[in-house]
Amino acid sequence: MKKINLLLGAAVVAVSFTSCKSEAEKNAEVTFDRYEKYVDSVNNIAVADAQANWESIDATYNEQTSNAEAALVDAADKTNAENRVEKAKAKYAELKAKMEAEAAANAPADRKQALRDAYFGAGTIGEDMSFAWVNKDNILKVYNDFYNEFEENKDSYSREDFDEIKAMYEALDAHKNTVEKEGLSSSDNAKIAELKLKFAPKFKWERMGAKANENADAKD
Repeated sequence: MKKINLLLGAAVVAVSFTSCKSEAEKNAEVTFDRYEKYVDSVNNIAVADAQANWESIDATYNEQTSNAEAALVDAADKTNAENRVEKAKAKYAELKAKMEAEAAANAPADRKQALRDAYFGAGTIGEDMSFAWVNKDNILKVYNDFYNEFEENKDSYSREDFDEIKAMYEALDAHKNTVEKEGLSSSDNAKIAELKLKFAPKFKWERMGAKANENADAKD
């Protein structure tokens, strides 16, 4: 009798294990199906709609990918399951490359360079922030044009724009020290000092406002 009970117990365990395994395989299959259908559905979205919601699409894809990869351990046919997952990955990678290419093609001109051109003239300075072309004869005009450009467009700048404007202004100020040694007139120096005195508080105030607005938008 004891031997019979042991055999029955082993049989129950075996049936339970088979049942659990079967259930896990079914769940894995559902996960693979869901993964493939998600990738297919994303590929059927219009390009404009996909670009507008890409952050959410990509986040969901990453989650679905993790689920599919985790389910491989329970796949009834692991080789077939791996091929399905890799195929879906390749299809999504192709779509992602297309989205990135579209975004690059439609991207606006480099914002930092656009600001440099607006403040100092097209092609006058680049990333090196070289002001070698500024001398004792034109530096007052450069400061004056800088101030006027800021005054005219200060309400349209983002926090990143203000950071770039600050970098340009500091680079111009650094070059001014060289120009002073080259014979900058006391009259022009005094006028530049007046412009700097007007510019500093305005810049500080507008930059604080832009930062506050961005923080408020982020909370919303």
